[in-house]
Amino acid sequence: MVCVHLKAFKIVDKYLYHMRLSDETLLEVSQRFEKEMEKGLGADTNPTASVKMLPTFVRSTPDGTEDGDFLALDLGGTNFRVLRVKVSDNGLRKVEMENQIYAIPEELMRGSGVQLFDHIAECLANFLDKLQIKDKKLPLGFTFSFPCHQTKLDEVGEGLSSPSGFHTNLSSVPAHPVPLLGPGTGTNACYMEEMRHIDLVEGDEGRMCINMEWGAFGDDGVLNDIRTEFDREIDMGSLNPGKQLFEKMISGMYMGELVRLILVKMAKDGLLFGGRLTPDLLTTGHFETRFVSAIEKEKEGLQKAHEILSKLGLEPSHEDCVATLRICQIVSTRSATLCGATLAAVLRRLRDNKGGDRLRSTVGVDGSVYKKHPHFARRLHKTVRKLLPDCEIRFIRSEDGSGKGAAMVTAVAYRLAAQHQARQKILEPLKLSHEQLLEVKERMRIEMEKGLGKETHAEATVKMLPTYVCSTPDGTEKGDFLALDLGGTNFRVLLVRVRNGMRRGVEMHNKIYSIPVEIMQGTGEELFDHIVHCISDFLEYMGMKGVSLPLGFTFSFPCQQNNLDEGILLKWTKGFKATGCEGEDVVGLLKEAIHRREEFDLDVVAVVNDTVGTMMTCGYEDPYCEVGLIVGTGSNACYMEEMRNVELVEGDEGRMCVNMEWGAFGDSGCLDDIRTEFDVAVDELSLNPGKQRYEKMISGMYLGEIVRNILMDFTKKGLLFRGRISERLKTRGIFETKFLSQIESDCLALLQVRSILQHLGLESTCDDSIIVKEVCTVVARRAAQLCGAGMAAVSLSLSLPCSFSTVLQETVKELSPKCEVTFLQSEDGSGKGAALITAVACRIREAGQR
Repeated sequence: MVCVHLKAFKIVDKYLYHMRLSDETLLEVSQRFEKEMEKGLGADTNPTASVKMLPTFVRSTPDGTEDGDFLALDLGGTNFRVLRVKVSDNGLRKVEMENQIYAIPEELMRGSGVQLFDHIAECLANFLDKLQIKDKKLPLGFTFSFPCHQTKLDEVGEGLSSPSGFHTNLSSVPAHPVPLLGPGTGTNACYMEEMRHIDLVEGDEGRMCINMEWGAFGDDGVLNDIRTEFDREIDMGSLNPGKQLFEKMISGMYMGELVRLILVKMAKDGLLFGGRLTPDLLTTGHFETRFVSAIEKEKEGLQKAHEILSKLGLEPSHEDCVATLRICQIVSTRSATLCGATLAAVLRRLRDNKGGDRLRSTVGVDGSVYKKHPHFARRLHKTVRKLLPDCEIRFIRSEDGSGKGAAMVTAVAYRLAAQHQARQKILEPLKLSHEQLLEVKERMRIEMEKGLGKETHAEATVKMLPTYVCSTPDGTEKGDFLALDLGGTNFRVLLVRVRNGMRRGVEMHNKIYSIPVEIMQGTGEELFDHIVHCISDFLEYMGMKGVSLPLGFTFSFPCQQNNLDEGILLKWTKGFKATGCEGEDVVGLLKEAIHRREEFDLDVVAVVNDTVGTMMTCGYEDPYCEVGLIVGTGSNACYMEEMRNVELVEGDEGRMCVNMEWGAFGDSGCLDDIRTEFDVAVDELSLNPGKQRYEKMISGMYLGEIVRNILMDFTKKGLLFRGRISERLKTRGIFETKFLSQIESDCLALLQVRSILQHLGLESTCDDSIIVKEVCTVVARRAAQLCGAGMAAVSLSLSLPCSFSTVLQETVKELSPKCEVTFLQSEDGSGKGAALITAVACRIREAGQR
């Protein structure tokens, strides 16, 4: 008996040699298919592509929070179904369904579209009437299993004409928004593709489900080398010769017919049935695909083969039955392995899109061949795993996939729409109108005037402190200058060489020193002794220990200046608490520390704010630069004001740079109408509640925290991260402002966004990443607009050009249309600026002496 099997198998294997595909051939098919996918996705190549890669406008998959009552209409053959699908958000992802099947008479299938859709609409009305829900307006998902060109989720051409008395909300078309394979009567697949690769649809962010229409793979001839004479015969006898060639090699509609043609040819060649043929065997369609499944069953296969062949009028021998079994095995194996090869191409693309070497993914599968054939699924899975050995692929059978799927797509669309609306409502207060920005500009201008006035200065939040910097560089400055730049836990000492004439330019050398926490929070004497020790180290490093140089001191803390070389510290910020400094002249404290060391002497010419230093640095490059702006960890601005307006300083002639200390704008409550609940939360938990309110809306120290609070709010309301808050997201300060810049500038398919969220312990979907990016954009845009409104108020005091980011520039231009304002980015502004102010002061001092 074993010999009979082997002999029959060998005969068939030799005869069907070209149908037995090697692993190398399957890999080649997989690679060819991947190229066809690329063609289908490209705008220029799509018209000639055999695999059309049709956008479905399904952008998200279910997340388990869908809820509600939905209708589904499943149209794909001579019968169609209407379903009512109840989706419960109870943590169990429960779906209940009721459905009814309706027939489509042949005359309607071949009649006009209006008649067909009127019939469908009448059946739909009948179904609603039976369930007594005719008066409810339920969302409807429409599974339309024919090739369609979609322009949006709810548009594929003509809609349903509704009989009077009921309404539907037609919301969706495709049935499966997850990677799906469907080997059945026909075959097709879809998957979630990155938007940046879909040239046929505008937009680069997120993903969209692509309906591949892969049955046409090979219509351009790329499979001719593996198509057999039987495939060609099937094609020639079909209703659409030359079309859907891949489908004709693998789908259930043609599998039985392929076996019949092989049986006929082998019988004619005298290899089966003693060369005898019967009318039934010669009749197209008489060997059904279900026969293939029956014959391949383990125990009863040969018996089934005998029964089926006998019904076809044949008198099969045991050897004939064994040969028929082998033919069925080869035909169905080729089908499964070809299907696996193309699916491997899809999964490989998903892996590459995610930028990794491995992929963990789930494939939903539907279709009669996959479900009913005893070995098809196993062979398919084996092929995929062989071609993608490093990937972990799970297969799930779709139960009642198409109808339920249409309802789920509709449910997802409704969830997304509701969540989007809820998020936009929360973000709305952060989106400032033109009128609101004009009002901010006007309020800033009023606060500026208060700060400049002698009588109103005490109550002003914007203090407008005189800096005693009365001139900007004119290009004639020259010499060697030291600069000391103190504004945080690290500080710098710089040597700045200024040259004029033909060699005009600035050369800089600097060294960074740290300030230990115990010195920051110790005594003033310890702090300034440490600073002088570092200056001594720098002079030794530069080989200038015995040289006495003019020094500019950038001191980035609020100071009351009474002269260019005198600055009274009003209060420490940024974690400094050194005793004996507040209310004292910091230049005096520095000089005392220099004298205590008795190693060198320095001429401290100027004490300046970092904002003033920034202005002076840009002023050296562009003589028209009259404004300095810093938007970093904190935020501040300065500008050259007419002396006649600076009431705190005697004299009316010329101009003086005013350090605005604008971060406190709004501390009086004048910005309360535009502050949001998130601004209030950030302020209340800050080190200085109620202070620096404007700064807390625009500066780097706080923007990340505003974003974190919004993300927390979204998550608590189930609008993000599926409502799951990670412990890290609850941590204040964990969302750094640098993340905003990285996220906003992410052009790598949101990979950077997802990486940052992963770092924060957040499992994010593509949708989550898009939402986080939107929040970052809204918060950063508001910061730039508010900063722009402040700059617009400053520009009203000028008639000169001054530079920043796009939104800030747009806002300034919009709010001050008559002012031409240019923005220059300061490179190494504060330290270099202090040296330049010193250089200007020395130039003026020398001129006065002459």
